Amino acid sequence: MIRDHFRVLEVNMSTGSGRVHELDGRGHAIGGSGLAALLFERFGSPELPWNHETQPFILAIGPLTGAFPMMSKTVAAFKSPYHNQYTESHAGGRSALALRFADLDALVITGRAETLSCVEAGSGKFRIVDASFMKGLDAYAAGRLLRSMCGRAGHRSIICIGPAGETGVAMACVNADTYRHFGRLGGGAALGAKNVKGIIVHGDGSFELPAGQRYRKLFKTVHDGVTGTAIMRKYNRLGTPANLQSLNDIKSLPWRNLRQTSDAEGIKGIDRERFANDALLGKGACAGCPVGCIQIGHVREKISEDNRHIIRQLAYDYEPVFACGTMLGVTDCFQVLEIMDAMEKVAIDSISGGVALAWATEALERGIISEKETLVRLKFGNGAEYRRAAYLLGTGANDFYRLLGQGTLKAAAEYGGSEFACVLGQEMAGYATGELYFASQSLSFRHSHLDSGAYALEQKHDERDIDKAVEFLIGDEPGRCLLTSMVACLFSRSVYTREVMADCLDALGGGHIAANLEETAERIRRHRWQIRFATGFCPDDVELPKRFYKVKTWKGAVDPRYLDRLRLAYGRALKGLVDGKHIKCRG
Repeated sequence: MIRDHFRVLEVNMSTGSGRVHELDGRGHAIGGSGLAALLFERFGSPELPWNHETQPFILAIGPLTGAFPMMSKTVAAFKSPYHNQYTESHAGGRSALALRFADLDALVITGRAETLSCVEAGSGKFRIVDASFMKGLDAYAAGRLLRSMCGRAGHRSIICIGPAGETGVAMACVNADTYRHFGRLGGGAALGAKNVKGIIVHGDGSFELPAGQRYRKLFKTVHDGVTGTAIMRKYNRLGTPANLQSLNDIKSLPWRNLRQTSDAEGIKGIDRERFANDALLGKGACAGCPVGCIQIGHVREKISEDNRHIIRQLAYDYEPVFACGTMLGVTDCFQVLEIMDAMEKVAIDSISGGVALAWATEALERGIISEKETLVRLKFGNGAEYRRAAYLLGTGANDFYRLLGQGTLKAAAEYGGSEFACVLGQEMAGYATGELYFASQSLSFRHSHLDSGAYALEQKHDERDIDKAVEFLIGDEPGRCLLTSMVACLFSRSVYTREVMADCLDALGGGHIAANLEETAERIRRHRWQIRFATGFCPDDVELPKRFYKVKTWKGAVDPRYLDRLRLAYGRALKGLVDGKHIKCRG
């Protein structure tokens, strides 16, 4: 049943102490994204840098976690090493249910440990364990050791960082339960700055569900809704790589650093059927999800001179396949998986890593940089060299890779080539659909394709109406904030309408929350933006490289004037969401 207050465990790495806070605010923050913003306001410092020891690393879940299908995500919130501003990164896996069974709405880590450490938390207990012997270990090895340290499996969740997080790479991700990630905007470095190698959450408690027919009937209705649609069946069978062919067909799939948006021959080696027929080992699901969209592939790694190999499993999704495949011109599914595997080991975000290496490849072609910087001969289509480069990027092998790991535009500012850097606030996701999407990712809260439905809408509509476009971007966001405050997998958004969410909340005793969902969604949206602006965000500061003005899709060439006017209007609308005193524009 839903409590009126939040139960939050704060672990201070500097003092080694822990404390459970019972905080008001359920009615206006709900959980997830809303709770994370509330907690950053309480524990964070907008004026201090991202790696200051007092800055919090927050994991937050929602009120429906564990009670309804696909309420399976956890929100990680922190001040990002990528742009020094407040942000979120979302992941599935087991962490949400583990926190729920531990009777926690959130875990907040503050301070900085003296030595590399691991945090263990459960219902009514926590401890900090010395992990200095894990220094430099890749994410695979760290995960194995953490699993061996914490006994039986149960309802536990294990998240950890790799070498990239330890060395402060701004693209460093957090591995969550092997197959999922808090991927974007540097959560791995945020944990590394606290000397935290891993977090183990033991879901060693229990919780009650409502008795009676109402809850059971509502659960079945939602379950049937999320498993009975054609799109969910597609994601179960083929996973998100099913999007590769369709985006290629409409000239919206980035190829070779976005110099092309379609390749009729190249797609044949990495389309959905090729992965499913040749590379697929099995499927998985996040805890609490009946769909099972996780596609698990395999790579072979030689371990001895007598040609012995091991087979390693890894999950693949559309975005990593785009970034480590089409964006790099790699058209063999196993080579794509090998590049992803290298990024998994060092634990860098494969989207940002792949897009950054695509820029480096073109910069090398143009003579802006040389092999003195890249250390390997980067060439579109050369999977073996990209695998080596992924390791160099994640470990910060030299000055060039250390700078590139802070963001493609930062490297371009030093070496040149900013005009062909494919960065929309952060390295782009795999949707070259046109002006609406480019404006959306470049300025949206997480610089994520999932901050709005622009990438999906633009695949079907070709009108260029600035007022309608901005109205859509602004109007779409509160509903997504509501979903990420619950915290629902966004694949389920067509099922979890506001009416359905209200029914679910009411069935769990949260009728007072259900009665004001529209107002609450807008309050959460506004609060998140106020914190983001307070930490330095200003739409005028976000650069849009020239490469995006030269894209051609099924609609034709991008209209530069429309794109500029749209971004300007969207930026004004974002500024209008917050009180002027919070806006700290430098431009």
